[in-house]
Amino acid sequence: MKKLTYLALGVVLSGCAQTANTTLSSPQLEHRRYVLESVDGKPLVSPQRQPDIIFGEKLHVAGSMCNRFMGQGKLDGNVLKVDGLASTKMLCAETEMNQLDQLIGEMLTAGATVEQTPQSLTLTRKPHTLVYKQADWVN
Repeated sequence: MKKLTYLALGVVLSGCAQTANTTLSSPQLEHRRYVLESVDGKPLVSPQRQPDIIFGEKLHVAGSMCNRFMGQGKLDGNVLKVDGLASTKMLCAETEMNQLDQLIGEMLTAGATVEQTPQSLTLTRKPHTLVYKQADWVN
C-alpha cells in the first residue's frame, strides 16, 4: 500500500513540474497590450510617446517605440519571432527612443525569449531585456 501511495504522489508531483515549465501558446498572448517599463534593468525615462507592444488576433504583433512596428508573430516554445517586421522610419528627437527602435526590431526579427506573468511581459535576447507592464487593451 505504501508503494502505491508513493507512486501516486510521484505522478502528482511530476504533473506539477510539467505545468510549471509549460511553453507559451498564441492564445496566452493574443488580445493583450503591454507598456514598456524598463530596458536592461533601468527604468524608461519619460519619453514623449508611451512605448508599447500589442498582440492581436492570430498573434499579429504591433506596437511603438519612437516609430510604429507590425508583423506576423510566431512562437517556437517561448521564443517569439516576427516575420516581415515593418516599421515607420521617422527620426525621433530622443536618442534613446531611436536606439530602442533598432533594438526592438532586432529582437523581434531574430527571436526573443518571452516570459509572461499575469501583469508583465519580458522579452530577452542577450544581452538585452525589455520589461513591459500589462495595460488596457486598445482596439
